[in-house]
Amino acid sequence: MAVIQRGWLSANGVFFAGRAGTALVDTGYCTHAAQTLALVRAALAGASGGPLGRILNTHLHSDHCGGNAALQAAWPEVQTLIPPGQAALVRGWDADALGYIPTGQDCPRFRYDALLEPGTTVALGDRAWQVHAAPGHDPHAVLLFEPASRTLISGDALWEHGFGVVFPELEGASAFADVGATLDLIERLAPATVVPGHGAAFTDAARALGAARRRLDGFVREPRRHALYAAKVLLKYKLLEWQRIGLPALRAWVQATPYFGLLHARHFAGEPREAWLERLLDDLAGSGALRREGGMLVNL
Repeated sequence: MAVIQRGWLSANGVFFAGRAGTALVDTGYCTHAAQTLALVRAALAGASGGPLGRILNTHLHSDHCGGNAALQAAWPEVQTLIPPGQAALVRGWDADALGYIPTGQDCPRFRYDALLEPGTTVALGDRAWQVHAAPGHDPHAVLLFEPASRTLISGDALWEHGFGVVFPELEGASAFADVGATLDLIERLAPATVVPGHGAAFTDAARALGAARRRLDGFVREPRRHALYAAKVLLKYKLLEWQRIGLPALRAWVQATPYFGLLHARHFAGEPREAWLERLLDDLAGSGALRREGGMLVNL
């Protein structure tokens, strides 16, 4: 098992080689597809030297499965396993319901061959990994846990300093309780090592869970705070992709991206939308996440 730590635009990948063949858990964002291919080829060369055997996705957000199509093109026989909740959407390729259109992100169409059913195990390397449902950040997400080494692949359900945006909440669904239930599950599993979807692997799960629960409590008390966080995350993520963009082009993208309309209407309707966007950009600039250069916005 080898962790391929990526930047925030692409989720981490976890590469396995062993008696069960080779596999990669999560494949990054589509604009990093060439880099993903190079990293996987290097990992394969250091292992069997053969083709990639399987792709597994903890969930189907674009930063976790955006490299699927490129890997399937490079190794046509690769088997792709996804959580079951969105299988029909992938089969019919509904980019709206899969969340790519609402977030203003891209994900090339890919196929799936089998499902990661919660309550089952999957062979990775030379170990049997448990598949656990992990709703909250994404209602269909799964965790992978290896009980002998107590290693957890947590996706975006738990990072060292928090967890991912709770996307169902942006659409008006109640999902904060699901986040809490998933954190409780992780506590019961008591992992010795956590490999998150973003950031370095870590060993102090209790500390990370405490930080995650404090953040969750704050969001439950003040959902508007979560909405503000989500809007800034969506902006920053797109800036990571663009690196620099003119303000008029950014405004046009925000206007065309449905989640911004939802967030503004539900939580910030008393503030003119243009002023709200300027406040978001000022907050990101103040935190060191971007720099204004005349009419340009530059990612930092």
